[in-house]
Amino acid sequence: MINNISEIKNELSITADCDLHNFIEKYKDDDRSSVHKLVEKAEKKSEKYNAELIRIEKLKEFEKKYSEYNYICGIDEVGRGPLAGPVVAGAVILPKDCSILYINDSKKLSEKKREELYDIIMEKAVSVGLGYVDNSIIDEINILQATYEAMREAIGKLDPIPDLLLNDAVTIPKVNIRQIPIIKGDAKSISIGAASIVAKVTRDRLMVEYDKEYPEYDFAGNKGYGSSKHIEALKKYGPTPIHRRSFIGNFI
Repeated sequence: MINNISEIKNELSITADCDLHNFIEKYKDDDRSSVHKLVEKAEKKSEKYNAELIRIEKLKEFEKKYSEYNYICGIDEVGRGPLAGPVVAGAVILPKDCSILYINDSKKLSEKKREELYDIIMEKAVSVGLGYVDNSIIDEINILQATYEAMREAIGKLDPIPDLLLNDAVTIPKVNIRQIPIIKGDAKSISIGAASIVAKVTRDRLMVEYDKEYPEYDFAGNKGYGSSKHIEALKKYGPTPIHRRSFIGNFI
């Protein structure tokens, strides 16, 4: 029985990327022009999928280099620059055979893709730890020390304890675990990329909740960063309890 075009189109829509080659083989000799276009679409999707497989394997470079370690943890933070809200650190131990595609520096991903990957990472990771340092502590000890504190807290929540840390650029003081700082690590290590996604989604969700409490500042939109609307609200209404006083001196 020959499938009609709508059935083939539906078949393509539900075909997993890893199975596209089967779809292509099945319909490549069909001489109908509409089917030929669907095959071409499948071939393009398959090419992108294969390119992503290659990219992800390259993203495992450091994990492979240090494969003698049992539990490799990627660490990253989000929220150094905002005028309001906490700095949040993520620490993620992925399984050695991790096959999660599309992990990348969270800033290079859409919000929708970050949310999708967050759920997958939380499901498949060996362990995930999150650390938070609020605005009052940031004001007290400065943002760099607050970032280190958030990272230490995230590491402390991991079970099992990691035996190697892959960090995005920094070396964390007061941590007795071997550390490998990697410049732009969230785009070079799958573990650090996963940590950046978890931290980003966690902090963004928190700022959306703060938006409900302080709607004038558009925290849902700017996530605490210094957008024009945020700065205008600061000048008009003054700071909220979640603003970093050491960051806003030029605006109040």
